[in-house]
Amino acid sequence: MENFLTDLFKGQQYDEKNFFLIAGPCVVESEEMVMQIADKVSGICKNLGIPYVFKASYRKANRTSASSFTGLGDDLGLGLLKKVGEKYKLPVTSDIHAHEEAAMAAPYIDILQIPAFLCRQTDLLIAAAETGKVVNVKKGQFLSGPSMKFAVEKIQKAGNQKVMLTERGTTFGYTDLVVDYRNIPWMQEHKTPVIMDVTHSLQQPNQTSGITGGNPQLIGTIAKAAIATGADGLFIETHPNPAKALSDGANMLKLDLLEGLLEQLVKIRKAVL
Repeated sequence: MENFLTDLFKGQQYDEKNFFLIAGPCVVESEEMVMQIADKVSGICKNLGIPYVFKASYRKANRTSASSFTGLGDDLGLGLLKKVGEKYKLPVTSDIHAHEEAAMAAPYIDILQIPAFLCRQTDLLIAAAETGKVVNVKKGQFLSGPSMKFAVEKIQKAGNQKVMLTERGTTFGYTDLVVDYRNIPWMQEHKTPVIMDVTHSLQQPNQTSGITGGNPQLIGTIAKAAIATGADGLFIETHPNPAKALSDGANMLKLDLLEGLLEQLVKIRKAVL
């Protein structure tokens, strides 16, 4: 675990006792937007000694409504992610949704993210593993932490030991999620870094309006509890103006609030070590 994280964060101040951050907008909206967010967040993380991965989806395939924004186009979206990584010397990540996307996306990004709904798709996991990139699998909203061992095994048997797991809430009724923090230590038993997806865990999916709701006022609560529980990393979607975001605005953190939250989290991490 330590070796591939050291390589991933090469050039950054990596301390295994600290948490790392995966953050950015939900989707690539424009070059100006991704550069603005990467510049702001990378500066904050450098000052606080937090290793940072820039995140944005080059394509959104799992939107509730057919009329929702899905991206600028694969080539442009992936190209902008690569440009962010090169300009700010950051690892970058994006999700893939089908096995043929793995080889297409791998030259542009450092971590292939497997969406929660697809975490049991064997061909997708194997294709991601075969790229040699780090693979971050989000735990399905319908699965327990212990059951994620099967996703890990599929990737490792395909010859890739660079696996991360992400907790992102558990289905609670039709339109809500809850977080079971037992999943953090349970998934760490699989010998992988475990990340808490703070913002997606606060989604209220399957709304009859066709737009996913959320509870962003609880972002701090979820993040603090995750750090206290021993999460290795945090995943936080952030945007300068969530109300105008083209995807997941209802549960994103306003960019101006990120620094204050991270300062608190660094203090909590030190207190629980």
